[in-house]
This record gives sequence, structure tokens and C-alpha cells, in this order.
Amino acid sequence: MEADLTLDARGLLCPLPVLKLRKRLKSLEIGAVLELWADDPAAVIDVQHYCSESGHDFLGMDEQDGFTAYRVRKSG
Repeated sequence: MEADLTLDARGLLCPLPVLKLRKRLKSLEIGAVLELWADDPAAVIDVQHYCSESGHDFLGMDEQDGFTAYRVRKSG
């Protein structure tokens, strides 16, 4: 799935990747897909938890070379 926007949060520790995700999602249209790159181990839990609490759709994650790519679709 192609992302509308990629947010690089590599090198940032909890809670910064999710805070940046939340801020960036606010500026996107409903239905847009954001891909978050993060290497913080806590992001595996935090991103999914944030999506379930905020109502956004967690589309999955993929391990890349030294980081994880998380895909989130903005909900209304």
C-alpha cells in the first residue's frame, strides 16, 4: 500500500514517535495513509494503542533495515 506521507521518527524515543504521528495526522485529509518510520522498540505497542484509542486505522507494519515502518489511515 502506497502512503500519502512518510514521517521519519528514527532516533526518537517514546513518546515522541507517537506524538509526531498524532500531530501530522491532524493536518491530513480523512482516508489519507501515513507511514511512520521508527526504531524505538516501544513504538510497536504505542502506535497500535494510539490508533485504537484515537479511532485511526492501523494498517500494519513492516520491518525494514534497522527500523519499522507503520502504516496508519486517518479516520473521521
